[in-house]
Amino acid sequence: MKKQEVILCENLSADLRRALSACPHDRLFVLTDEHTRQLCLPLVSETLASEEAIEICIGAEDTHKTLETLATVWTELSTQGATRHSLLVNLGGGMVTDLGGFAAATFKRGIAYINIPTTLLAMVDAAVGGKTGINFNGLKNEIGAFAPADSVLIETDFLRTLDDRNFFSGYAEMLKHGLISDTEHWAELLAFDTEHIDYVHLKQLVGRSVEEKEKVVEQDPQEHGIRKALNFGHTVGHAFESLALAQRRPVLHGYAVAWGMVCELYLSHRLTAFPKEKMRQTVRFIKANYGTFFFHCKHYDALYDYMTHDKKNTAGSINFTLLTEVGDIRIDQTVGRELIFEALDFYRDCMGI
Repeated sequence: MKKQEVILCENLSADLRRALSACPHDRLFVLTDEHTRQLCLPLVSETLASEEAIEICIGAEDTHKTLETLATVWTELSTQGATRHSLLVNLGGGMVTDLGGFAAATFKRGIAYINIPTTLLAMVDAAVGGKTGINFNGLKNEIGAFAPADSVLIETDFLRTLDDRNFFSGYAEMLKHGLISDTEHWAELLAFDTEHIDYVHLKQLVGRSVEEKEKVVEQDPQEHGIRKALNFGHTVGHAFESLALAQRRPVLHGYAVAWGMVCELYLSHRLTAFPKEKMRQTVRFIKANYGTFFFHCKHYDALYDYMTHDKKNTAGSINFTLLTEVGDIRIDQTVGRELIFEALDFYRDCMGI
């Protein structure tokens, strides 16, 4: 799998022009959602207009990360004359970069694409690393492909207009990167003043977070080994997301990951001796900033069933990524039903359900 170029922008228009020049194409398309078309497209419209870019707009939010929306994008590319030599620019959050990347990876067996993530979650997670996909059959990211963008342009000025919920959704992935990297970075993330954001400092933290993800992806592009470290918090987190979708009360991905990390830190403490005080510090931060996902013990079986669909599993066993210490990762840790239920009990107790 080719390595994508990640650019921490100083001048978005100039950086986009260079990225377009570095990727020869016959036609240019730009994918947005209803929000980014209005709020973000004007910032690059002059550059895209000079290339006569054709706009494709889809619905916003994760509820549109579906086969139907994907087919709409394919149809637009086809009817507007896209060829194997065309280029797609995905301008939006994680839903847009995931779905747009998958559309590009599959249209005419693959066309080139560029990601311009506009949310914190997309900048530090969805847009970087080459994973693309859609939700299917009630499951998160069930259909997809490894297909890295030619380049990812990260413009942190977009974050100045981000609402609190979307800020914290992205920050959960940054916290995960801190937990799998080193104690200093983890502690810096816990200490960051999220009420009075220093955007210069945030840009540095975003750069470090992307660097940590790239470092892991470069070692294991297609998740055969250490890349599973990036799934910390996601086995339970995706189950929470799937339950929320089934109950028609969808939650933001980063919130589900934060709540999932509560459970998986507990499993790490129980199974691989992760330090209790570091677990408590992290859980306190999550409880203070993410609130609580409410579920009843009668939902345990459904949550367990969702976990059995996790892509890291083998031969019917549920495999977790756990930690023995901040930065000390243990992949492929098999956990049984009884201990998973114990972790769900821990979540309900410490989060005040």
